[in-house]
Amino acid sequence: MTTRHRYPRLTDAEGPKQIPKAVFIEDVEDYIGPANPLEVHRNLNELLQKYRFMEEEFGKKQRALQEKLPEIKEAITVIKFLKDRRGHDEPLETHYQLADCIYAEASVPPTETVCLWLGANVMLEYPLDDALALLEQNLNTAAASLKDLGDDLDFLRDQRTTTEVNVARVHNHMVHIKAKVLAQAQTQAQSTRAEATDGANN
Repeated sequence: MTTRHRYPRLTDAEGPKQIPKAVFIEDVEDYIGPANPLEVHRNLNELLQKYRFMEEEFGKKQRALQEKLPEIKEAITVIKFLKDRRGHDEPLETHYQLADCIYAEASVPPTETVCLWLGANVMLEYPLDDALALLEQNLNTAAASLKDLGDDLDFLRDQRTTTEVNVARVHNHMVHIKAKVLAQAQTQAQSTRAEATDGANN
């Protein structure tokens, strides 16, 4: 029965969003001990792929929020403009976008309400003040989420870099072991041939 030697954990206490913190391997030989270096190398590569996957997913969320923020700010500007037009009797002549590079004329009468697209095929009508309050709350929430994602991505990049260094160091350790074993085998072969030559001469 083959004995399976264990080695210390590759990750430490969890960081933000329960992301595991990578442990930097200072002394590779001491860290691996009697364990199989191939197993350590394989597990490090699996951990590296997990970090890369999380980094990609967090990056997608960050880009989505970066696209959403200008839209919220634009909607807030429009609602503030509509609020400033309170008391005007004449309609507002403007243009609105139907599709890319396609606009149509519109006449907007004075209004106290506005419809907000909430997503998932849902649109609701709000009083101007309520719509402004909702959008400003959404803007603050999105900005805070964007900052948190930036911090999480910085942390993930650090863990990915640490793991990449660990993978390289363990790989170099494996190359060193193979070279050492090969040198020992060559030395043993030379010694055996020398003994055989001496025996034949005698």
